Order: sequence, then structure tokens, then C-alpha cells
Amino acid sequence: MTLADKLDGLTAPGALYEKLDDNALRCTACGHRCLIREGRRGVCQVRFNAGGELRVPWGYVAALQTDPIEKKPFYHFLSGENALSFGMLGCDLHCSYCQNWFTSQALRDPASEGSGQLVREVSAVQLVALAQHADAKIVASTYNEPLITSEWAVAVFKGAKTAGLKTVMVSNGNATPEALAYLRPHLDGYKIDLKSMQDKNYRQLGGVLQNVLDSITHAHKLGLWVEVVTLVVPGFNDSNAELWDAARFLAGISPDIPWHVTAFHRDYKMVGGENTPIETLIRAADMGREAGLRYVYAGNVHGRAGEYETTRCSGCNQPLITRQGFVIRDYQLTSKGTCPHCGTAVAGVWTDAPRSVRLNDLGMPRLV
Repeated sequence: MTLADKLDGLTAPGALYEKLDDNALRCTACGHRCLIREGRRGVCQVRFNAGGELRVPWGYVAALQTDPIEKKPFYHFLSGENALSFGMLGCDLHCSYCQNWFTSQALRDPASEGSGQLVREVSAVQLVALAQHADAKIVASTYNEPLITSEWAVAVFKGAKTAGLKTVMVSNGNATPEALAYLRPHLDGYKIDLKSMQDKNYRQLGGVLQNVLDSITHAHKLGLWVEVVTLVVPGFNDSNAELWDAARFLAGISPDIPWHVTAFHRDYKMVGGENTPIETLIRAADMGREAGLRYVYAGNVHGRAGEYETTRCSGCNQPLITRQGFVIRDYQLTSKGTCPHCGTAVAGVWTDAPRSVRLNDLGMPRLV
């Protein structure tokens, strides 16, 4: 059995499409808006037209584990809690530096053919039960591109919401208004990659810049909690001009959008050149603050980002959540998401102090 045969057997009728003449379909799950004729596949290769019916991935995972929500990264969404993270196979882009390429490039790169060995059939009910068993407060669709498996994500998210859990997606942001409207009733948080501010760079990756800019704007207007990540790749998107453009764009939507500038590490088809120097990340983060963003973070540097791992009050500048890597070292935020020193509200989705931090009898945080 080929990988295509295996994945085609794990599908269900899709929801994100328009019917056209001659049994053709227009898929609306991602910004490609693929015209899929009968017997053909979309750009992602995992959504296909079978006799005029759109078939979409369903009923399996290819990656599943419990992660700190900081790893996604979300820093203002139940910080310190764990997320049951699940992923499938496939993507609508082909980034040459992808760190999840073995699963994301399934059916697109022959080197990913072995990813079929990772596939495990599972139900949405089972995934929610696993989240509850792991005491995870969040369920995350991640690892591959979740937009192209939106129908399966919604099935899982419906059960998660009924169980009182929060839901997030970790996405490249190549969305459509139709996909965001479909997801919105079942989705709480949306992490978007802003890979470049140059359309020519996006074209190299198989995407269109404007689609991502529109998705960030639209997701924020819909009331989703949005955090944005820019993987800073030397020689690709690390110029002052481009980083400044990204920071100003985000600040123009809302100064409360957290912006994560993260370090590139050589992988997949980009194994030459250098990894991102810490100095480049600090420069990018400094520009984010200068542009007016209140919450700027530097990541993928194993605790070497200093102040750019800490959430500070935008009113009095007191440290409220101190991190080292994915570990919470100190947590001062109130359960209402306000600064205990001056009362300023910190933008985000908050509850009581996370289980990674407990309060002792003196009311001081204790690491566990």
C-alpha cells in the first residue's frame, strides 16, 4: 500500500469547498483556493475530488504528545499550562527550512514517504479523553498545517470545548475568510507564522504574502487570540527594513499582539549557512518594541534571550511571568490577568496560576 492509498482511506466528506460545473470543486481551506477537478488533488495533496465530492483527512494522527503551551509558542494564552498537541500529514507550502518536513511534506516529497509509519487511527472522542487524562487545559492542532485538516480539527475541538478545554491552531496563516469563519465557533487561539514581508520570498515558499497579512487582520477582528511568529532566517528575512515592516504592520493592527522572533536552525534543504545569531534576535525584538508592540519575545535560543523571555507589565514594567525556555520560573499575574503592582490589564487569555507554579502558605510562588 502506498502512502497515498493509506491516507485516502482515512478521509471523510469535506465542508470547505464550492461545487462547480462538471463535478469540479473549489477548495476554500487555504489561500490557494485550488480548483480540483474530478480525480485530482489540491496543492496540499491530501484533499482530493472523488466523483464530485471533496474528501479530506479524518480519523488519524501522525504526531501526538503533551507540550507546554509556551512551545507552540503561545505566551499569553494560559501560560504555563500544557496542550495536547496533535498533527496529521501534509501542508500547502514547501518551506525549504521546515523543521517538521517529514510530516508536512508527505505526498509532496518522496523523502517523506516513510511518514505513513507514524499514522495511528484515533477518534475525536479518544483525543479529548487523552487531553483530560493528561490534565491538559488546551488542545492544539499543530505539527503539519492545520488549515488543510480543518474539518478534523473542528471535530476534535467540538468535543474539547464541551469538556471545558481551550483550543488553538499553530498555522502558517495562509487562510481564507471561509476557513476562519468555519473555525471561529470552535477555536480560541490562532498562532500565525509571518515568514517574510516580501511577496517574492513567500512565492519561494509556495505562498502569497497578502493572504497571510489578511489572515492576521481578519483573525484579530474575529476575536481570536492571535500571536505571531517570525522565524528569522539569515539572508532571507533578517534585514532591518523587513523586520521593521513586520513590527509596524502588527502594531498597526494592535500593540497587544505578541510578536515572537525566533531563531532558525539548519534543517531540511537549508543545511548550509549559519543559524540565527542571538544578536539578530535581540535587534529584531528591539525594533518590535520601538514600533510600539507591548509584548515582544525572542525564542529558540535555549534561555539566552534574557528580558525577551519575560512578560512585563505595560504600565509599570514589573516582570509578571519569568521564563527560561519553556519553563515558568516566576508567575505574578492575577487570575483576572492584571498586574498585582499597578492593576494594568495584560492582554491575553488567563486563568489562575498554572499548575507549574503553586503558591505556598506565604503567598510566594514555588517552583514544582
